[in-house]
Amino acid sequence: MFKPSKLGAIGVLAALALSGCGDKEPDARAGLSQREKDSILAGSRIPGARQVKRAMTSADSATARQAWLDSAQQAEN
Repeated sequence: MFKPSKLGAIGVLAALALSGCGDKEPDARAGLSQREKDSILAGSRIPGARQVKRAMTSADSATARQAWLDSAQQAEN
């Protein structure tokens, strides 16, 4: 059928041809932080979005609790 060298050349040409098929505009999500991406996901209706929202709420609570404990510890000193 095809020799290995021809098969490799066909693969390279196919990859080059496909690389030119993408859209030219940059992805709008590229500049978003992970928190912003998770927030968008949590607001969607896809499966698992509610769990993402709950995890974010838990993380926020833990962060607030740690900040409160840190400020209480500094007030003692």
